[in-house]
Amino acid sequence: MKNYRVGIIGATGMVGQRFATLLENHPWFTVTALAASSSSAGKTYREAVEGRWVMKTPLPANMANLMVQDAADVDAMKDKVDFVFCAVNMDKAAIRALEETYAKAEIPVVSNNSAHRGTPDVPMVIPEINAAHTAVIHDQRKRLGTKKGFIAVKSNCSIQSYVPALSPLKDVFGLTHVLACTYQAISGAGKTFERWPEMVDNLIPYIGGEEEKSEKEPLKIWGRVENGQIMDDSSVAITTQCLRVPVSDGHTAAVFARFEKKPDLEEIKKIWAEYTSDAQKYQLPSAPKTFIHYFEEADRPQARLDRELEGGMAVSVGRLREDSQYDLKFVCLSHNTLRGAAGGAVELAELLCAQGFMD
Repeated sequence: MKNYRVGIIGATGMVGQRFATLLENHPWFTVTALAASSSSAGKTYREAVEGRWVMKTPLPANMANLMVQDAADVDAMKDKVDFVFCAVNMDKAAIRALEETYAKAEIPVVSNNSAHRGTPDVPMVIPEINAAHTAVIHDQRKRLGTKKGFIAVKSNCSIQSYVPALSPLKDVFGLTHVLACTYQAISGAGKTFERWPEMVDNLIPYIGGEEEKSEKEPLKIWGRVENGQIMDDSSVAITTQCLRVPVSDGHTAAVFARFEKKPDLEEIKKIWAEYTSDAQKYQLPSAPKTFIHYFEEADRPQARLDRELEGGMAVSVGRLREDSQYDLKFVCLSHNTLRGAAGGAVELAELLCAQGFMD
């Protein structure tokens, strides 16, 4: 695999910082440009994040002295990168416009943002589940009038805790109904306990827009490419509740599911244990060796114990059992800023490189 020059748009925020740490020693990618708001432009990365660095690992030395560009100055990025990761904190209309500007300038965009997740010809990909959806990029390029530029996005962080566990069961047993309650870490709001003391010893039963995304996005993940667009799967009904809980990292989900054919619990565990995908076939550097880990212990998975499994890129499942109203229920966990955010976007970029879309 060739080495690609990459940029991080929104490099000073929490997800942008996570991108920086993940890319510091990446075997395929070298960070050659950083961009943020105009207030950070013209500063070194070290200066721009001084007093704001929230990662547990130090600021990457190979990026500390890179000059931060104004994210709006697309022309300044053109000759510096082969593609960019986008993690800006702006309103959705502004993000959509910014990402399309980059794409039309022939700079592919791999986005952590939700602004383009509903765009029919923008693939929203979890590499282990729907890698084939990237084929719609050819049609998106026709719409944009580009040869190389395009936009691809990762999905909502909370659905990546439970959609991976449901996906291999869906095709075998015919998934019809899902009820999911998610218990989401404060880093999902870009916060730490130091910056959000109100969350200590607290629970907030509302996260703006989260339930709507959680009920709609899995249907696109499970959808199909047709006539240059991704058509949502209409065979599954999903309802969710999303709560913010006093956990630093790691989104947990309590899941209830009903199927056309009632599954055998031991068969489910076998399906999870043996599940492989294009991510493993392409040997993507960020892909976990085992995507879904099942815990037999009654008190697992736990955020503190299991969120870092396989570099934070694996999904943990436990407490699988029959339910009195649904066919079965179980608990899932994923690291929301690794698997769910920056790490998932890096793995998506790896998939796009392996498929040839970055060349």
